[in-house]
Amino acid sequence: MKRIDTYIFGKFIGTFFFAISLLMVLIIVIDLSENIDTFIKHNAPWQQVAFRHYLTSIPYFINLFIFLFTFISVIFFTSKMANHTEVIAILSSGISFWRFLAPYMAAAVLLAIMSLYFGNFLIPKTNVIRLNFKNEYMENLTKSAGRNIHVQIGKDEYVYVESYNVKSSLGYNFSWEKYDGTELKYKLTSDIIRHDSTIDNPNQWHIGSYYERIIDGTNETLRHGGDFDTIINLDPSDLYKVKEDYQLMNYYELNEQIASMKRKGAEGVKVYEVEKHQRMAAPGAIIILTLIGAALSSRKMRGGMGVHLVLGIIIAFSYILLMQVSKVFAVSGGLSPFMAAWLPNFIYCILAIYFLIKAPK
Repeated sequence: MKRIDTYIFGKFIGTFFFAISLLMVLIIVIDLSENIDTFIKHNAPWQQVAFRHYLTSIPYFINLFIFLFTFISVIFFTSKMANHTEVIAILSSGISFWRFLAPYMAAAVLLAIMSLYFGNFLIPKTNVIRLNFKNEYMENLTKSAGRNIHVQIGKDEYVYVESYNVKSSLGYNFSWEKYDGTELKYKLTSDIIRHDSTIDNPNQWHIGSYYERIIDGTNETLRHGGDFDTIINLDPSDLYKVKEDYQLMNYYELNEQIASMKRKGAEGVKVYEVEKHQRMAAPGAIIILTLIGAALSSRKMRGGMGVHLVLGIIIAFSYILLMQVSKVFAVSGGLSPFMAAWLPNFIYCILAIYFLIKAPK
């Protein structure tokens, strides 16, 4: 890298980490002021608060705001360079605008790789620690899925549980049905089932006193029996809810969860698909917004940095708004999860091309 590349790269990375560090301090102070009563009420040790709650929250919040603060950082230091006529001096020395963008792209790619690693691998690990602390000392994140729980566990195969107790691993008024198309072929009912957590297989269940009905055309066989153990394609997590449990899954676990939910015909799979695609789209947003920021703020304007910052904040928040709207349309409407995650990038890529064309050459 030439000296000018090192200068711009250092300004970019330095401004970003300075701004994001200030944000982390602000978030911690606000969160502590809001939750200090809860920590005291639940006798949370301060070492646990510092290391399990706040330290593990830092990667999550960095990745949450990374593209926004990347954009603001680019606007901030490039606008200062433009106002000090540094950009004019660089371009007048014979360096093309595209060459001028090289250190911006190097820094943006570095931050994009960091975001990709954080979102898909590091944050799920730290979230396990953070959410376990939250579940223990702040609020119960593991709740029953409610009453009258229906789960499809295979093709034409369904399970019904009236209610499930997470702490005791007991399900009440259990029914297991198998169909051939719309025709019922098998039904087993029991007052109680229990998941055996001492066995490695998560599909191992103990079924209490049961009634079994086998239908073969016009012939029916009824059986009654005592307790027995069996394998059912049913995970205990299918019977209770963990708030935003996709936060605990890395990229490969998220893919497995999506495949499992599709096999079982479970509801809410789109939320997981949107999360998966957003993790991949966020690093792309860093590069696109860096291009927009560099092209927008490299021109010296009347009003200086203030005008650049206002335009930058409007663009950044319109991007966030579009991202949230597209997510809602994917979860509740007909928009595909892929389009929901990538549509803001496609639109702002066009905007980046426009600003690059208009940038000073």
